[in-house]
Amino acid sequence: MPDGGTRSFHQSFFTTDDGAPLWFEERGEGPGVPAVLCDGLGCDGFIWRYLWEPLAARRRVMHWNYRGHGKSGVPTDDTRIGVEYICDDLVRLMDHTRLDRAVIFGHSMGVQMALEFHRRHPARVAGLVLLCGSYGTPLDTWHDHSLLRVAFPRLKAFVERFPGLARMATGKLLRTELAVEFGIRTELNPLLLNHSDFHPYMEHLAKMHPLYFVRTLDSLKDHSALDHLPKVNVPSLVVGGEIDKFTPVWLSQRMAEHLPQSKYLFVQGGSHTAPLERPGLVNAEIEQFLAKLA
Repeated sequence: MPDGGTRSFHQSFFTTDDGAPLWFEERGEGPGVPAVLCDGLGCDGFIWRYLWEPLAARRRVMHWNYRGHGKSGVPTDDTRIGVEYICDDLVRLMDHTRLDRAVIFGHSMGVQMALEFHRRHPARVAGLVLLCGSYGTPLDTWHDHSLLRVAFPRLKAFVERFPGLARMATGKLLRTELAVEFGIRTELNPLLLNHSDFHPYMEHLAKMHPLYFVRTLDSLKDHSALDHLPKVNVPSLVVGGEIDKFTPVWLSQRMAEHLPQSKYLFVQGGSHTAPLERPGLVNAEIEQFLAKLA
């Protein structure tokens, strides 16, 4: 990712009360409303590749890794994984970095995180940018069916029982070029996505311990912020990809309809990685949205 040239750049760790070392990075400065970037499940920042530079040109931007993701570690009790802990982590991280209020960006699972964070800490949220995600219960809508809801308990039980075997298998499989190509051709838009932009996601997923992946997903499967949408009291930008299979676009449309101060961007041909597939369109819409918050 670009570092914004001569703009300020800082990376560090913050340790939570329960012992989880959280990695974060900050870039940029300026009068614009600060931004916090919240990843999807199993991600460590690949989706923000084309957003970093325009965002950091006008404001302070913070990106971080959830517990069990990327460079961040896990707490002393490694069962303390999931959306409720992530929300607690973010407010403490904002306190640590003296970030009073920010626009919360969320991609994929980060949408659920951003909405739940607003529910719990509305005074810390200046706006929401919700990209290719769901407001809740993602196992019920993945690929527009509930097969993952049925299969997940068995998958989780296997990983919990054989964590070493699961880690070895995913580490080897996900690093293959076949896995990358399969993911792009079956889940994303191979005509719009630069394949090299997807490699960092697969590389991180291969390194991530599947135990923390399934525990995080377990915390999301029954979580929903649908009831909270009408109570969101800040401007929101919702971005949906036309052919998104992970979180079908009707979820983004419904979310925008329920948010009182929302603007909706439909990305034609866009999949779950629409910010990488049509960065010019998405970035321009985000800049217009942020300009109105200044």
